[in-house]
Amino acid sequence: MNVKTKNRLFKDKVMLWGICLFAGLTAVPLLAILGEVLLRGYDQLSWSFFTEPTPTAYKAMKAIAAGEPIPGGIANGIIGTLIMLGMAIVVAVPVGILCGAYLAENSKRRFAQVVSYLTDLLQGTPSVIIGIITYIWVVVPMKGYSAIAGSVALCIMMLPLIIRSTEETLKILPASLKEAGLALGANSARVMLKVQLPAAFGGIFTGVLLAISRVIGETAPLMFTALGCSLIRWSIDKPISAVPLLIWEFFNDPNLQDLIWGASLFLLLFVLTLNVLSKYLAKKWNQ
Repeated sequence: MNVKTKNRLFKDKVMLWGICLFAGLTAVPLLAILGEVLLRGYDQLSWSFFTEPTPTAYKAMKAIAAGEPIPGGIANGIIGTLIMLGMAIVVAVPVGILCGAYLAENSKRRFAQVVSYLTDLLQGTPSVIIGIITYIWVVVPMKGYSAIAGSVALCIMMLPLIIRSTEETLKILPASLKEAGLALGANSARVMLKVQLPAAFGGIFTGVLLAISRVIGETAPLMFTALGCSLIRWSIDKPISAVPLLIWEFFNDPNLQDLIWGASLFLLLFVLTLNVLSKYLAKKWNQ
């Protein structure tokens, strides 16, 4: 083995160990956060934690004074989150998929370029700005905070991710799929709905899951739209709670601060599950 080969092998090992070192350093903060939340929030997870609403500050203060666990849980936040997410998904998914399909098929048209630019602009807009705009568009005309306003804010935040994932997934499909459909006599719209979108289902569904995991932890837009509620509420035209809102409320109340860890752990596990599921589906779809 000559000197040049030895130098190349040495440089290769140095780069490999350097990459491993920096990758490990990057993972340290993540593991530290996961460990801290897990250790502090694990004991709080129970059946009542998921089925009972948030306790009042008075009940929490009495429990703390008696040396007992704080009663109640985050059921109002879980239900509110699911309601607003459900309404946002019903609107954002079909609109995002159709918009992404249009951009993939008409990428050179002037209107498509404008829509693509606006999508990128919307994706980079801070969530607090979206909350303020939704407050002006929905809360003020409805004369009150509501789950509808919260779902509108979440829908706006989900749209760019769904549009981009749909567009990019459709662009990498083999051109032969569309050509075969057109050769059988179907028009472009039918080929898109019956051939291309089903073939791209894995990538689109992954994008939807990532969009959900991105908005589920947002607090700022919900503060301007849903406001929060200490009761389990099913009405969509009234103020409603959400898990991120509860975490913020717990932080601001010294008597309820212990519940922060359980709520954070639930939210973290929910987002982690969605991300793992999206990675699995993406890998399976690529195969």
